[in-house]
Amino acid sequence: MRDGIKIIDMDTHVRPSLEILSKYVEPSFRPRMEEFKPYHKSRTLKDGSIATDISMGAIPFDRYPGTAPTSEDDAATLGGRGALDGRTVNMHRAQAHPLVELEDVEGRLIDMDLEGRDIDFMFPGGGQASTVTGLDDVTLAEGLYRGFHHYMREYCSTAPDRLTGCLQVPGMDPEWTVAEIKRWANEKWVSAVWVHLKEGLPVDDPSLEPVWATMNDLDLPLVHHSFFMEPPYFPGYKDIWGNTVVARTAAHPWGAARLCSYLILSGIFDRYPRFRAGVSEVGHGWLPNWVIRLGFNKSYVSGVTPDLKYTPIEYVQMGRFRCAAEPFEGPAMTKACIDILGEDSLMHQSDYPHGQSWFPETAKEVIEWDFWKDYSQSALQKHMYDNAADFLRLG
Repeated sequence: MRDGIKIIDMDTHVRPSLEILSKYVEPSFRPRMEEFKPYHKSRTLKDGSIATDISMGAIPFDRYPGTAPTSEDDAATLGGRGALDGRTVNMHRAQAHPLVELEDVEGRLIDMDLEGRDIDFMFPGGGQASTVTGLDDVTLAEGLYRGFHHYMREYCSTAPDRLTGCLQVPGMDPEWTVAEIKRWANEKWVSAVWVHLKEGLPVDDPSLEPVWATMNDLDLPLVHHSFFMEPPYFPGYKDIWGNTVVARTAAHPWGAARLCSYLILSGIFDRYPRFRAGVSEVGHGWLPNWVIRLGFNKSYVSGVTPDLKYTPIEYVQMGRFRCAAEPFEGPAMTKACIDILGEDSLMHQSDYPHGQSWFPETAKEVIEWDFWKDYSQSALQKHMYDNAADFLRLG
């Protein structure tokens, strides 16, 4: 809590190394960990130690604006350098505990108290998330995801009322995905599901209907965190002209906008009344413009989408599709979104412990924006806590 306001952060991270995940994968899968060797990539941790990640064909996006493109600008390599390696600055305003993405739960709790975060919702990072959708053998991804679930159960057990996260499941194997969701659904740390979609598999593919039905029955929401330089590459990645800044600017909202469109237009929200979806680290200023355009074009172009109970913007206003708000977009943009979409559409996020966050002052910055006085007394509390608590069934 900060200044009397409770806080859920909808975009924080863990990133267990392969060395750590090897302890949590099931015994029958441990011999298969050798199959990840072609994708191994070393990274230096903040304490100077070395950890092993997976890199499934990272695109470097190396072209400098104004130079002629080369074949190397966007050549993906197994275990290769990512587009952000050595290129980002740390925007923290104080030192975060360096190993919270691995196993330092106590350090995370200290940082949460310093910032005022009551609950951290955690996404995996690196090769433990969407990148393994690039594997031809889906059972390799499944074994790693199962190990990650065991890791998360242990990580969150230290503070089960403050730490929560999402299941990782592949859309390519709906039968396994349904079984895995049912297996973990009643675990306290589980509050959402991230369904990873291989390139070419749309979110509204009929093969995924059993997954959405299961999530609806279990009252588990769908979450999406933006992806960028590794599989599944973002929409339009082949036509980005090779620059990292442009690629990262485009990747996050483009992927979220496409997801939003097909969730709405396919009628998934109508077929499954408890189904809802939320997106993180994708910005939020695009959302009102996008659903207004989507609604207009659905009305203008006939015969290619089903009838819906509501307009696209109404699904967002009802909270069926929610977006975590990136604070760097600022108070004017956030106010404009709330003016158009209402008080139930946005959730707070920081990206802790990544360098993009303003730790330990991200929440403070948002709480102190002047425009909150223009809304109901509950608007700020909704933004910082209530909308996320409702979305994650934490009420």
